[in-house]
Amino acid sequence: MTTSRSRTENPRLHALPHYQALLDGTDWASLETPSGPGTGEALPTALARILDPDPVTGSAAATDALRKVTHQNTIYEATVPVALYVAAILHHPAIAAGHFSHDADNPPHRPTLVKLLEWLSATAYDADDECVAHGERHCGENFLGDYEEMRAFRDLRPAIFSAVHSLLGHDNAEVRHAAFVAAIPLAEHPVLTAHRAELVGHARRLLATSTDRYNRDRVLDAMKAWGHDTSDLQNADDIAARERYVRLNAERDSWWATDGTGGYSEDPPF
Repeated sequence: MTTSRSRTENPRLHALPHYQALLDGTDWASLETPSGPGTGEALPTALARILDPDPVTGSAAATDALRKVTHQNTIYEATVPVALYVAAILHHPAIAAGHFSHDADNPPHRPTLVKLLEWLSATAYDADDECVAHGERHCGENFLGDYEEMRAFRDLRPAIFSAVHSLLGHDNAEVRHAAFVAAIPLAEHPVLTAHRAELVGHARRLLATSTDRYNRDRVLDAMKAWGHDTSDLQNADDIAARERYVRLNAERDSWWATDGTGGYSEDPPF
């Protein structure tokens, strides 16, 4: 976390800048990344490669570029323009075309679109209301005021949501689910609360069809936070997972309650 001033101007609410304008107009070399202050010079080239017309090359480029700004759930200076860029290219033809068909001559690969949505989702969860509350408990009430990068990302949630929202009806289920899970933390922004009723419908459809543990946990948590009874939406695996999480949390709390020793010879059960 840093307190230095962001070098990317916020776009108008709900509007995303053109991806090329972001590449050309951002002072990338001055931005902080996990490697330290002023280490973002490689980002524009890495981000541009995501739009390679070959889907395998684009997918590998996405992994490489996003790795450069991802470390320990931290929002960096460079995170904000990268998030805007990722949102701005979600509907680019190079991302949308040819990424979901497989044939004998081309082995299956993870669609770049899904990777981008999952990164936006993870980043949004790293800046969600729960993270802010946790930061305020441990760092003081001015946590968000001091954490300018997180605050800047949170201000941009409506613009990012606008790009993610249109993918909720995508033909590919993996994309639909990734888009919905990304939409959940983005929709915490006050101007997006009106979308909750619509998102509940998507939540029910995901829970009726998906077996992905991570997605189901995120959606069930969201439904509960929105005040919905989820008892009729959970299956046996959901209940077993919840019981396991409760047990692990209790063991963790017990470990910390004994000053981090508790007679254990191993690491705490995180």
